[in-house]
Amino acid sequence: METTQSARRTDFQKTAATHGFTLLCLLGWSLLSWVSPSYQMPSPLAVLRGIGAFLSNLNLVEQLGFSLYHVGMAIFLSFLIGSILALIPYYFPVFRFAIHQRFGAFLGSFSGVGWALLAGMWFGINSISVIFAISAVLIPFALINLSSGLNNLDFELMEMGQSFSRNKIRKLRKIVLPLLYPYVFATIRLMFGVAWKVTLAAELFGGNSGLGYVINLARQDYDTTTIFVILFLIIFFVYCTERFFFKPIQTRFDEYAKI
Repeated sequence: METTQSARRTDFQKTAATHGFTLLCLLGWSLLSWVSPSYQMPSPLAVLRGIGAFLSNLNLVEQLGFSLYHVGMAIFLSFLIGSILALIPYYFPVFRFAIHQRFGAFLGSFSGVGWALLAGMWFGINSISVIFAISAVLIPFALINLSSGLNNLDFELMEMGQSFSRNKIRKLRKIVLPLLYPYVFATIRLMFGVAWKVTLAAELFGGNSGLGYVINLARQDYDTTTIFVILFLIIFFVYCTERFFFKPIQTRFDEYAKI
């Protein structure tokens, strides 16, 4: 009984501290907006009204849809390319050093803004440039995570699969891919969060649509409220996706691992 009460007390303290910190941040934001010009720091109420106006404007909602399209396509392409790059040295070890120590290191160290600028010069100001820039940043995440999964495959299961069949495609489909499911999920989860951090910059420098493009227009008009609205919408969307989509799936994986 005492343990239950202590746990409830601890949960209440954590909740109170979390909400108290949030209210403190809102209070500080409100005070700062009172002493600053509106084009520098809009008030929380102005941002809340801006969110309502944004969601009621079909043209702006369409730009949100473009950003979702850019993120989705970039994750798909970068995951596909990263998977192929991870599988090549696994089945052909002679390419291990070239892919991991050369190509992977180059992609991992190159700036996302640099990719956005180069994409704009190569492909023009369009969605292709945006998707290319985001994908170039995400590929190393897929390559590293999936390579780690391949290096940690259950040796006994792989040996058992070797005794049943020597067909590499069949073993890949029946053994390797199921063992990689947790790594695949972790990779997509990581790439989703990183993609939104890169998307705004890619759309800002090389896009003619999307939320980054809207931010660029708002910046030119000193419309700081719209910039805050877009940032909060992205934060809210990423949080909801993490909380209600990725986290339940992660819980299922954790329960399966305990069996």
